[in-house]
Amino acid sequence: MSEPTNGSAPGDDVNGQSTGAPADGTHSTEVPRRRSDRHTAKKHRHPWLRRAAFGVAGLLVVSLVLGVAAYVKLNGNIQRLDITGALGDRPTQQATTDAQTNLAPLNIFVMGSDSREGTNLGKGQTEYGMAGSRSDTNLIVHLSADRKSAIVVSIPRDSMTMAPRDCKNKNDKVDNGVIRQWNQNFTLGGPACTIRTFEGLTGVFIDHFVVIDFRGFQSMVDALGGVTVCLPEAVKDRQSFLDLPAGKSRVNGKNALAYVRLRHNIGDGSDLGRIDRQQAFLSSVIQEATKSSLLLRPDKLFRFLNATTSAMTTDKGLNVGEMKDIAQSVQKIGTDQIRFVKLPTEAYAPDPNRVQWTSSADTIWKAIRTDKPLPGTKVPSGTTTATGSPTTTGPALTVSPDQIQVRVSNDSGIAGLAKQSAAELQVQGFNVSSYITGNKSADGVVVRYGPGQKEAARTVAAVYPGAQLREDDSLSTTIELSMGVGSPKAVEIPNRLGTQPLPIPTVSATPSTGPSETIKARTAAQDICT
Repeated sequence: MSEPTNGSAPGDDVNGQSTGAPADGTHSTEVPRRRSDRHTAKKHRHPWLRRAAFGVAGLLVVSLVLGVAAYVKLNGNIQRLDITGALGDRPTQQATTDAQTNLAPLNIFVMGSDSREGTNLGKGQTEYGMAGSRSDTNLIVHLSADRKSAIVVSIPRDSMTMAPRDCKNKNDKVDNGVIRQWNQNFTLGGPACTIRTFEGLTGVFIDHFVVIDFRGFQSMVDALGGVTVCLPEAVKDRQSFLDLPAGKSRVNGKNALAYVRLRHNIGDGSDLGRIDRQQAFLSSVIQEATKSSLLLRPDKLFRFLNATTSAMTTDKGLNVGEMKDIAQSVQKIGTDQIRFVKLPTEAYAPDPNRVQWTSSADTIWKAIRTDKPLPGTKVPSGTTTATGSPTTTGPALTVSPDQIQVRVSNDSGIAGLAKQSAAELQVQGFNVSSYITGNKSADGVVVRYGPGQKEAARTVAAVYPGAQLREDDSLSTTIELSMGVGSPKAVEIPNRLGTQPLPIPTVSATPSTGPSETIKARTAAQDICT
């Protein structure tokens, strides 16, 4: 038998360590030889550190897997509806990004809906609507570009407004439409018809929409552990089986749903009274989420998000990741800077059971369009205004100014504005056919264009940041520029011609400095019984 060639002694393994067995193969009772104490100490130094490291690594892996699984689960809960092809021509976004947050203002249309067939919103959908569904709740949520305040506007379901005659017909618009009760828009054409009508009436661009199924609403409240509501008088409603005393009560999901939908056996039984209760309820939900530190309880937060997403239908772009980004951007908004507004209305003469919007509604829509505070409200300290120019963002301008014919109309009531605007256009290469004094009073800048002239109109609108684009079938190739009260100063566009600077403006379309209107609003910080 040959000797080991690696220098190992008999009974050692190939690495020189003792095997504990004699070389002749017999068994031995001797204790195996150990390596040096120094080597052993080095090998077993701080074993708890290795165990801790493995534990932390394992925890991170588990957290990552659970996080991904939660994201997939929540994202898969959401039903999505692509309505972009049904919205037609849309308003131009007037406000731009904030200098500090680098974010644009955000407008989200929230609709509460139920289904006549008792199905979830993801089922039974028509091409752009939701078959058999109806909407009783309509909220416009506006987040300011600086993310320091929010406005939530409630639109009464019984409002009588202009609307497209047929939302499936691209040629039917609000301007040439019919008068229709507000909630009929959802029944006829789902979110698409509702948003198309809203944008046509207000000029407010909607970035996202969310439809909440009322049946899932119950699970959302239960996931919060209930919500506190307040009633001015005791209610015992046979239809909803709601039985609550006057004052504050803690309710579960079923009773919460009955509370927000209650119309009979309380107050005047109107939809306006119900809106007041809904706004107080939303304030209570915000207060509850803040008080219970919902974001610090992963188990509770997941139950709430799971219930919420399961009851939700949104546009294609509003996924869980986008929702997370929005949620993170509004974390610093105080409850005293979340304002709930009930759209100002008056009786609708042909039917006293219906209402119509008053002129004060235009004040609200203008504040949202321009990302300004509601008249009469205090803004948080350090609030900034939107900056930048639409000419630096968005699609490139594709039509050269010298290919565009423009007619300017002064609709501000301020002498000399049309002539000044004509000079601002001509120095950049536009062909101005005429400038006239209009016979109407308007706000801001509106660029009207005929069929096939949208790209040319975009070039004109770029001169005046925040200008609205509106198609007008009565126009041909000439673009009509309406300069109203509050029109912004002209800017140089990227594809301008010539190098001569813009003329120094001598006429300002600043609104008169009379007493401003105050819009009544309640904040999320107020006592829910007020």
